[in-house]
Amino acid sequence: MKSFSVKEALIPALSLGLICLIVTVLLTVTNIVTNPVIDKMEKDKVTITRKTVLPEAFEFKEINNTEDTLEGLNEQGNIIGYVFTTSVKGYGGEILVMTGISIDNQVKGVALLSQNETPGLGANATKEDFRDQFKGNVPDNGFSVVKQKPNTGEIKAMTGATISSKAVSDAVNIAVDKFHNIQNGGVNDK
Repeated sequence: MKSFSVKEALIPALSLGLICLIVTVLLTVTNIVTNPVIDKMEKDKVTITRKTVLPEAFEFKEINNTEDTLEGLNEQGNIIGYVFTTSVKGYGGEILVMTGISIDNQVKGVALLSQNETPGLGANATKEDFRDQFKGNVPDNGFSVVKQKPNTGEIKAMTGATISSKAVSDAVNIAVDKFHNIQNGGVNDK
């Protein structure tokens, strides 16, 4: 039987500890270097999405010091619409939706900023043909989801993804409520 040697146990332990320390330092440096780039890319994505949902806007200005409700301004600085960012629970978790509404009561665009819906079903909410159903006049009572051919103010549910369809519709309806509140002289407090 071989006798136990402290040296035989200490060398592998120190080697493993040194490897862990080096890897930790490298990961920390990588995180420090890439975080600003990732943050900038995320901000650029949001800015591009704002222009997508309210294309006529030249710039955007926060209302009540919050980024979830913005005024869309033309080149002369006049308000031409609003961009709302709303969040609702979908089938796979939170869905973050950006909605652009012009001052003449027109939904100009809807974009999903984040979602974890089922690929091939609820994730189809990111597709343009689904999102384009919201474009047009803002219905007085908001949008509703139906399974058959939709009428005005109704959104045709995605096949096999009624919960996701309803969630996106609910998010847009929250934006519509905020829009009506602003149009009626109220403060955006929802």
